Amino acid sequence: MAERLDWPSMLAYTVYSEAGGVGKTTLAANLARAEERAGRDVLVVDLDTQEASLSYLLDVADDRDDDQADSLLRHMIDRPRDDFANLIRTSEGIDIVPSHNILEYASKHLRRREEEAADFGESWNPNKQLLRVLRDAGVHEQYDTLIVDPPATADIKLHNAIHATRHLVIPFEPSGKGYESVQGLDQLVGGLEDQLGIEVGVLAVVPNRYKGMNDQDRFLEAIEADGWEIPIRLRERSSLLEGCWAEQCTAFRYIDEHRERERDHELDTIEKIERLTERIRETQAVEA
Repeated sequence: MAERLDWPSMLAYTVYSEAGGVGKTTLAANLARAEERAGRDVLVVDLDTQEASLSYLLDVADDRDDDQADSLLRHMIDRPRDDFANLIRTSEGIDIVPSHNILEYASKHLRRREEEAADFGESWNPNKQLLRVLRDAGVHEQYDTLIVDPPATADIKLHNAIHATRHLVIPFEPSGKGYESVQGLDQLVGGLEDQLGIEVGVLAVVPNRYKGMNDQDRFLEAIEADGWEIPIRLRERSSLLEGCWAEQCTAFRYIDEHRERERDHELDTIEKIERLTERIRETQAVEA
């Protein structure tokens, strides 16, 4: 039987896409800010080692290449240099556990720790260590929402993210390639459940960079016909997103602080993200 996870009253999910370049990280950051604006305490865990990571976007990446700095991976292999609370940085009211370059070698270090445990006759699951660290830190008692942003690869970092959250939010580009990725969701989720021995739910599939083209509409209609609900469609907003990366902030702050005048189409994007967070909470509550 698949193992269930009970985070009492805490919403937890991983924002993931097998395809790169679909706006995964910007969506995760803006969902987190929308949750914060709704009055919720939010923790984001950045497991992506790319330079263009959520840690960079929210301007908390100062220590990512410091070999002497404490890091999440150190906690995951039982070699912390400080308390977990001191890993956390805050931006726009969101608490963040930043990424660190050592996460690039997460598989090597976690597998080595597993082998050391086996030498002493101990059971130590390398895929459950983020979950253990978060539980030991009492994250479920301090936060209303946990969002994890892993890399776009099905590696040990993704497996840890899934073990810690058990739910997915899937951004995709409304194209032929994006349609194929959503069609493969059942296989992806089933594979994760079989491999990890857990139940995994999909809270939302989110078309990003939608341009209102007929071909895109046909792809989205086909996805809905396959049984996937599409709560919102995020339109192409390249100027807004480029501005966010340039100023290292969410769309909410960028519009508030870096636009001389409000633009209706950008306010519409903000409203859709807020509606999406509401829908995610509703879906998770029904599943619970």
